[in-house]
Amino acid sequence: MDIIEQAISRASDTKAAVIGKGAISKTPEMFRKLFGDKKAIVVADVNTYAVVGKNVMTELSYAGIETVSPYIFTDPDLYAEWGFLTSLEQHLAGIDAIAVAVGSGVINDLTKLASHRLGRRYMIVGTAASMDGYTAYGASVSFEGNKQTFDCRAPLGIVFDPVVAAGAPKDLAASGYADLIAKVPAAADWMIADELAVEPIDDFAFSLVQDNLRKALADPEAVFNGDVQATSDLAEGLIMSGFAMQAIQSSRPASGVEHQYSHYWDMENLCIDGRHVSHGFKVGIGTLVSTASLEFLLGFDMASLDVDKCVAQWPEWEQMAEEIARMCAGNDGLLSRCLTESRAKYIDRNQLRAQLNRLVECWPHLKQRIADQILPYDDVFDRLRKVHAPYLPAMINIDREHLRTTYRAIPYMRSRFTHVDIVLRCGLLNQLEEYLFDAPGHKF
Repeated sequence: MDIIEQAISRASDTKAAVIGKGAISKTPEMFRKLFGDKKAIVVADVNTYAVVGKNVMTELSYAGIETVSPYIFTDPDLYAEWGFLTSLEQHLAGIDAIAVAVGSGVINDLTKLASHRLGRRYMIVGTAASMDGYTAYGASVSFEGNKQTFDCRAPLGIVFDPVVAAGAPKDLAASGYADLIAKVPAAADWMIADELAVEPIDDFAFSLVQDNLRKALADPEAVFNGDVQATSDLAEGLIMSGFAMQAIQSSRPASGVEHQYSHYWDMENLCIDGRHVSHGFKVGIGTLVSTASLEFLLGFDMASLDVDKCVAQWPEWEQMAEEIARMCAGNDGLLSRCLTESRAKYIDRNQLRAQLNRLVECWPHLKQRIADQILPYDDVFDRLRKVHAPYLPAMINIDREHLRTTYRAIPYMRSRFTHVDIVLRCGLLNQLEEYLFDAPGHKF
């Protein structure tokens, strides 16, 4: 059983995948296998229809599959936003046909959620190695000004040709590379949660993401230059990440602290010159901060931790809620999120004492696991530079104080346990902030 077959064997939603050169020609066979005699409707934007969508229509027609006129988004400012979702959903509601999405992140998310809301399945023909969402459950769509993830099923089938993806705009592959390199520190965060008995590692999902990760990240310059094999390796890494999330119905295999930075900027509707910053580019900067934070933690003498002092200084929930309210003053959406997420992972002082004692005891082993897992900060920085992804916060319109403000919110942004929770519970937030922003040789 190869890796794709293994992934599908555990996937909750996706039942077919073809990844390789010439894969587009397999679209009709997959469609008929999955949907029988149903009609098909291609969903694309102007660019993806011209490059791939027409070919998909031709392949389906030649195979005797009935198609209806394609739905093509023509707005040059298309993004995953509720208005575009509503338009697509209303169109599909009047047609008894299965959507064949042709595109990458935006097209996939809009088609995924629209199909789900209509009680239908769909399939995706991927056109760029730009993100890990092809095979992930859930869709990220902006609603009332905030980017939100809506529960919905992953595609029933995926077709992906790396030759097509290698010819896509270079910023798409750069975004995908940045999204994939995030899986390196994300795994370290899961290791920490595992060692402290907060969230055990699922070996299958972990391996699906990590086993070939270094290979997929090996040559960022080749990815930027459109090398087909490098693009294929990158795409497979991203698609396997989606399958891992399906397997355990959680984004844990692919998401740690670095994604919390992206979530914060999603809530701010981060743009450059009126255009939304891609998920991968936000996550890439988050990966740099997360990597630097992990390096700080590795340099801390955990054996010297004063557990009694940490416990004595640990706030009651009401005190923490007041601190969160001060931090989020004027931002009701952020306040609501931080209160909900922080309450879900709050522990009392007795629980904290037990957790910190366990941390001190297991730290020599855990420290080595983390050190073996992560890439050095300078290496991550250089790889992002070589793939032409943003490697400085300013490149995504985040100045130094904006990043510092984001940093202060990160411990409260999500209930998922990460290394930042260790920093918070050990009373090291101020020391880490100084390390990141103020100390000699600071990273940001």
